[in-house]
Amino acid sequence: MKNKIFNSFDEAVAGLPDGSTVMFPGFGGVGLPRNLIAALHRQGAKNLTGVSNNAGALDDKVDVGTLVEAGQMKKMICAFTAATHPSRVTPFVEMYNKDEIDAELVPQGTLAERMRAAGAGIGGFYTPSSVGTELAEGKEHREINGRMHVLEHPLFGDYAFIRAWKADTFGNLQFRLTQRNFNVVMAMAATVTIVEVENEIVEAGELDPDHIHVPGIYVDRIVTIPPDGIWY
Repeated sequence: MKNKIFNSFDEAVAGLPDGSTVMFPGFGGVGLPRNLIAALHRQGAKNLTGVSNNAGALDDKVDVGTLVEAGQMKKMICAFTAATHPSRVTPFVEMYNKDEIDAELVPQGTLAERMRAAGAGIGGFYTPSSVGTELAEGKEHREINGRMHVLEHPLFGDYAFIRAWKADTFGNLQFRLTQRNFNVVMAMAATVTIVEVENEIVEAGELDPDHIHVPGIYVDRIVTIPPDGIWY
């Protein structure tokens, strides 16, 4: 069996090339792989395309915004491109207004479904979301059950950074509560899935099969967060 356990976050992201598309889960910070993001910041890959729910928060914690502010991202594909408060401007918004970074706005449900489609091998799907807006311009339209829909295509990633509660040596993952959010679909949609594990990595077969949320077949690299807690 292939060894998927890496000794450090830096080792796990080493070799991630410039120009990659990287998926970052998390919703309000929950399930966000901050340690892997910090390692990618240190690694320094450039011209990255990020897929995330948002483009970074306004606080001092490591998140996707750390990579944006460092100039490592060339484009963000996300459901929220602005801060929740109009008066608060994120580094991403400042850079976007200066044409220093590109953006693709995708409705949140469509974003999740595009990644799920990638992981499930689905060639595309129709959704009523975005019909009648700029986001639907240039897309194929079809009326279904009396309602107009637009065709959306799968969204793949070269890499997905994942945060899990527990894992086994084969890469089977467990999440806690809302920690799942985008983690499951991103793990399935990426070519290489890298996981930081909060609790422990147990031997294959020790996790209850009924409680596995991502099968290890989708997971390539695993790192345990140290006991002293590098949480960022």
